Amino acid sequence: MAEKEWRISLAGMPLRDVKAEPEPEPGPEPEDSGDAPPPGDQPDSANDDWDTDLELDDINMRRAGVSDAELYLRACEVVGVVPATYYLRHLGSATLDMSHRSLGPKGAKALAIALVCYYDDEVLSASSQQLASQPRSRTLPELADDTEDKNYIISVLELEDNCILAEGARYLMEMLKENCSIQRMNLSNNNLQAAGAKNIAKMLVDDNSIKSLALSANGFLDEAAKYFADALASNFQVKSLDLSHNCFCETGGEHLGHMLASNESLKTLNLSWNFLRMSGAVALCSGLKVNITLKHLDLSYNGFGSEGAQALGDALRHNNTLLSLDLSSNRVTDEATRLLCHGLGSNDTLRALRGAFLLLNTVKNNPKSGLEDINISTVVVSEAFVELLESMRQDQPVLEVQHNGVAGYFSRSRKTDPMKVQFLEERKQSLAEFFRRIDKDGTMRVHASELKKAIQQAKMPLDCFNIEVFIQKLGVDKTGMIDYR
Repeated sequence: MAEKEWRISLAGMPLRDVKAEPEPEPGPEPEDSGDAPPPGDQPDSANDDWDTDLELDDINMRRAGVSDAELYLRACEVVGVVPATYYLRHLGSATLDMSHRSLGPKGAKALAIALVCYYDDEVLSASSQQLASQPRSRTLPELADDTEDKNYIISVLELEDNCILAEGARYLMEMLKENCSIQRMNLSNNNLQAAGAKNIAKMLVDDNSIKSLALSANGFLDEAAKYFADALASNFQVKSLDLSHNCFCETGGEHLGHMLASNESLKTLNLSWNFLRMSGAVALCSGLKVNITLKHLDLSYNGFGSEGAQALGDALRHNNTLLSLDLSSNRVTDEATRLLCHGLGSNDTLRALRGAFLLLNTVKNNPKSGLEDINISTVVVSEAFVELLESMRQDQPVLEVQHNGVAGYFSRSRKTDPMKVQFLEERKQSLAEFFRRIDKDGTMRVHASELKKAIQQAKMPLDCFNIEVFIQKLGVDKTGMIDYR
């Protein structure tokens, strides 16, 4: 094989072919050759130029004589890390899952070098070719030889729990400037902190390929929330963002609220397990109030309290895009439930509310509760919710709950068809006659609560679950009325 000469440098560290490497020509000494730290150890600065972090002088030569596997092996050799055989064995897969492999910043650096690619039409047309899986007994050089000249495109990169830190994140973000194929990236649990958030935010301002980003459990504080908010205000490509298990508080909620008010691309946002409460919760809900794209929002385990619940209820009264909302474990009191339900009763788009059971349980555990009406008529509840509601009837007979049916009733083996209940047949009574006995005004419409009471008073052999199934089949409008014509 002809001798090769190529160079790729990442953060000032050159990678050269070890064969026939020429001696460097003598040149003038730099004026200052002090004890400056290596480029990879330099602190993050607001004045850092992206171009100083990643230089790609002869990247196209990689396709001419160096395979992807060989490039990764050389990068590991120069950076000083042990190559991950998992990477070599899964070349050709659209998903690269390198989670829980203790890569560290240097391992992330070697991986970033290997993933820096320019793709032309020829490479894209070859991306559908998948490499055959390799037996585990093969050596690294053999794997490199077998993958030579085979092009691939990775669209999903999983790097959870690798302790890559802010330094490793910087290398990966530089890589994304050149690699436009990766659309989903998971950097959760990597202790990125504020410096890592800053690097990611810089990428989000310029990158147009990342559509899903998971950044859970990275020690982000309110400062990081501002970085993300500013970046996503102008980014219209990211559709899904996971910022759960971080430490966003009141100021962080304000930044994220501004982001929701201006962003027009996010469809899924996970903010669970943070500290969004009081003014932070209110500000976040103010952004949700005017947001026009978000469809799935997870706010569980944040401690919203009454103030946050009231703001959320007001937001839901105006928001007409949100489909699912998780409010589990948010210190929602009986009063907060009432305030929240005011908004839920006016919302006609929300379909799934996680935490509805806990809302109802809050009312049950408050013996002084005066709540009489919970309107979640657009929300599909669970069977456990229905059973809890029935258990409360004796102590709180005036409580009425309007919902949109029971989730999963059509797949339950125990369901029955109430239209053919033997109870009515034995009494030679049609379903229409049963309804007319309830409809004392003759309007051909009855309220769902009146129908429930009539079924229970008649001792019809239907449990609470099948009563809900019956009502769901009949169809209930927003006011809780059933038209039986």
